[in-house]
Amino acid sequence: MLARVLTHSQIIVLSATLATLKDRNHGRGPHIHREAPRKPPNLFVGLAHQVTDQDGTLSGMATKVVKRAYKYRFYPTDEQAQQLAQTFGCVRYVYNRALAERSRAWSQEQRRVSHADTDKMLTGWKREQETIWLTEPSKGPLQATLRNLQGAFDKFWRKQTRYPQFKKKGKSKDSATYFSNCFTYRDGQIKLAKQTQSLNIRWSRPLPEGAQPSQVTVSRDSAGRYHISILVEAVINEHAPTDSTVGIDAGLTSLYTLSTGEKITNPRHEKRDRKKLARAQKDLSRKQKGSNNRVKARLKVARIHARIADRRRDNLHKLSTRLIRENQVVMIEDLGVRNMVRNHSLARAISDAGWAQFRTMLEYKADWYGRQVVAIDRFYPSSKTCSECGAISDSMSLNVRSWVCRCGATHDRDINAAKNIQALGLSVLACGDGVRPVRS
Repeated sequence: MLARVLTHSQIIVLSATLATLKDRNHGRGPHIHREAPRKPPNLFVGLAHQVTDQDGTLSGMATKVVKRAYKYRFYPTDEQAQQLAQTFGCVRYVYNRALAERSRAWSQEQRRVSHADTDKMLTGWKREQETIWLTEPSKGPLQATLRNLQGAFDKFWRKQTRYPQFKKKGKSKDSATYFSNCFTYRDGQIKLAKQTQSLNIRWSRPLPEGAQPSQVTVSRDSAGRYHISILVEAVINEHAPTDSTVGIDAGLTSLYTLSTGEKITNPRHEKRDRKKLARAQKDLSRKQKGSNNRVKARLKVARIHARIADRRRDNLHKLSTRLIRENQVVMIEDLGVRNMVRNHSLARAISDAGWAQFRTMLEYKADWYGRQVVAIDRFYPSSKTCSECGAISDSMSLNVRSWVCRCGATHDRDINAAKNIQALGLSVLACGDGVRPVRS
């Protein structure tokens, strides 16, 4: 069954109706006659999570215990750096060999290898003379990488991602995960297994009071920076319920356009450093392979890329936090970014926008703070549909930024698309049905 898509004027009526329903719970609000829906709207589900005292009065918003990772930079000693490099290499080897064994068993024998099987294989590899060096690092990161491989296969079987890929030295991110039995945390200091000194961590923000890390992940990026991600249980207060909803249209000229009419400027982080990056890459290409100068030039390029990624991530964090705080429901498009970057003329700009990363931030923050994120069908013609009358234009090229509908309404392309995304999301919540456009 197709859910009925609302026009802009109907959005206002539906939002007012839902707000009135909320007001009646408090014994106020005018009476609005409405048809009884099949399923009650769930826009304001956060109201049900408020905590009440014994007398029935509100005592505050509900709290939620979540597993949250806190990331810090640390500076290892020469000995620690050497040990970590060895651990990273062993982790990469175990992951690749286990992946090869699972792939071979399926392709040649039609046999599925389980996580328990690879765990037994790891014990055998440690006893082999050729791979006796696998016994030198801590066993925890080696077992953790087998768990990660199993998780990658689980996502592949659920059709959430592609088939697991081999890790390549120098191209894949170096990381190792330590569980609670492979590290100690005392007096604000963390010491990894088989290391004699605590890590020199830059505590840029404190951990939650009384938090006990359940696992830590150390990593080294291409720029040579070391980071540690500490997983703890944190108590998060849900945001107060609000009547506001927003539709978001992704773009390149404006990074995001909101249904309220606001346009978020695209910072174009990569473009700002494009000339500096081009010079660094040019210098790298002139260096002799295997030389120390080439290593220095490669690090220079990597640091520019890292700075771009840091700025992009910081901007997306601030924007996603703001939208989740201000709105009860956020509607977005289900974009196929992997397919979109195949357009070579727009691939660089699309990658720099970070649409997939932004959606991930919205979804986990909404889960934390009692909000909702609704993703609409990527094939819905949001730009070509009039938000006032619902008429769909036959065609509309990308260079058309404003247009006039036959009903007389004048539309900004992006704002109109954001309003339609909001309307479609409200339709999903009101009707409880999935929405897919009618295709001719």
